[in-house]
Amino acid sequence: MQGRSEPDAVTDPRPTMRDGISSHVAQLECDIANGPIVPAVTPEEIRSHLASRYRFDAPADLDDVCADIERMLRTWQVQVTHPRYFGLFNPSVTPASVVADTLVAMYNPQLATWRTSPAANEIERHTLRWLAGKFGLPDDAIASFTSGGAEANFSAVIVALTRAFPEYGDAGLQRVVSAPAIYLTAEAHHSFNKIAHMTGLGRRALRIVATDGHLKMDLDDLARQVAEDRRGGFAPFMVIGTAGTTGAGVIDPLTDLARFCRSQNLWLHVDAAWGGAAILSPRLRAHLAGIEAADSITCDAHKWFSVPMGAGMFFCRHADVVTEAFRATTSYMPGRTDAVLDPYTSSVQWSRRFIGLKLFCSLAHHGESGYVDMIEHQARMGDVLRAALTRAGWRIVNTTPLPVVCFTREGLVTSTFLKDLYGGQIAWMSEVRLNGEAPVLRACITSFRTTPADIERVVREMSPLAAGE
Repeated sequence: MQGRSEPDAVTDPRPTMRDGISSHVAQLECDIANGPIVPAVTPEEIRSHLASRYRFDAPADLDDVCADIERMLRTWQVQVTHPRYFGLFNPSVTPASVVADTLVAMYNPQLATWRTSPAANEIERHTLRWLAGKFGLPDDAIASFTSGGAEANFSAVIVALTRAFPEYGDAGLQRVVSAPAIYLTAEAHHSFNKIAHMTGLGRRALRIVATDGHLKMDLDDLARQVAEDRRGGFAPFMVIGTAGTTGAGVIDPLTDLARFCRSQNLWLHVDAAWGGAAILSPRLRAHLAGIEAADSITCDAHKWFSVPMGAGMFFCRHADVVTEAFRATTSYMPGRTDAVLDPYTSSVQWSRRFIGLKLFCSLAHHGESGYVDMIEHQARMGDVLRAALTRAGWRIVNTTPLPVVCFTREGLVTSTFLKDLYGGQIAWMSEVRLNGEAPVLRACITSFRTTPADIERVVREMSPLAAGE
């Protein structure tokens, strides 16, 4: 048909890029799984290698450069995609998302405006609308991909300020008569300390709310602090609830928080950077009840959706406030296209990479059911780890349905234990202080490739270390 603008559906006989990348990714996965987890290297060793080989005074063969970079990455980094990496939220990544990231680098679309990258913008919009629906947000909610959870949280604070204080956008905080205040627990993500500084609120604007015995936000203490601040002339405007804290995987009481925030005209932001993916799981989604009432949500695809960094997401039910917060008009950008929002006018970033393709491709390849399988498998591995640790005499010190396991035993010196754990290439874990108490060990299942055999091996090999053998 004349004027047809759809992509040509005729099969291209040439080998696809996917053929080469998929086989390379599969081989790399095998090499990493069978190799060391933790590097033994000094800064001087790496700097010496770089200084001797890369003076940038003459061209070098690209294949040689790439091979050397791969050797460095295989040898000189913690292998976060290893099935025995039980560390921070750095997952194994799906091959489909690796292919997607490569495609983005090849075509290099600029997503500041719809007109320059219509396909890329619509792919992102389609993906975000699907996930917003899973969170229970209304059809007119607005969403954008971000560099990560910190940018998404930053966006939430800016938008909440814009709604609470109409004078803030043009005149700044100096025109806000009462000092604004944000409420969160000590378990919330520490990006909010930076955000309070960057927005001009100041770090003292953060109010640390007490937690209960399971490290969840205490609603009574929240209500007390909000009331005291109002009597003292402050302006409470925002509450941060967390769905899967970094330290212990705690999910705050979101339904109660939503009810309280509605009654007090406070913005509820749910930081679900890691735990948000649980909304897909029939087994886990009930633990996120109340998230559908949030004013805004952070969720990171580069965490439990298992795509490469960085791929954060910001969701907000108040599209009009978002567009007011990030409005921009220029003479040099392409003109506005009807019925669409240009991302540079509705998000923090201006020039922006096609972040969302890796999530789109991975969802398209695995389907929702495939993601449910991956997420619930990791949750089951968390249960396997808890049971194995308990049988081996360890004490579990946190309570969560998510696969974050904090544990200790009598007389354990965590720093010494972790040094020995890394030295033996047994696993990678971290230490964490919960409620200001002595450090404990923290293990998080972040790989869909982790098996019960991996877990049993780790627990079996840890016990002699803890006993000093």
